[in-house]
Amino acid sequence: MMNDILILALAWLAGAGLGGVFFAGLWWTIRNGLNCKHPALLFLGSWLLRSTLVVAGFYLVGGSQWQRWLSCLVGFIMARLLVSHLTNTSKSQQVKHAS
Repeated sequence: MMNDILILALAWLAGAGLGGVFFAGLWWTIRNGLNCKHPALLFLGSWLLRSTLVVAGFYLVGGSQWQRWLSCLVGFIMARLLVSHLTNTSKSQQVKHAS
């Protein structure tokens, strides 16, 4: 029982890490994509890299157990919320400093 909880906690942590990389990468791509020479190539390459990483990570973590998949997904969604909060906070701080 304790071993199962530890495995689910690790799956959650892996999902949070995958989500953090995915959404931080998305944020970076959007911030820098329009300033580069070939934005379409950057957006496509970033999407392919981030998506491949997340799908492979979910398969490695989840295996054939739906509980691990669900725990990983919860971590991924929580990372999305955290990255969204952090990027919105930095945006509002930039607006305050510009005023």
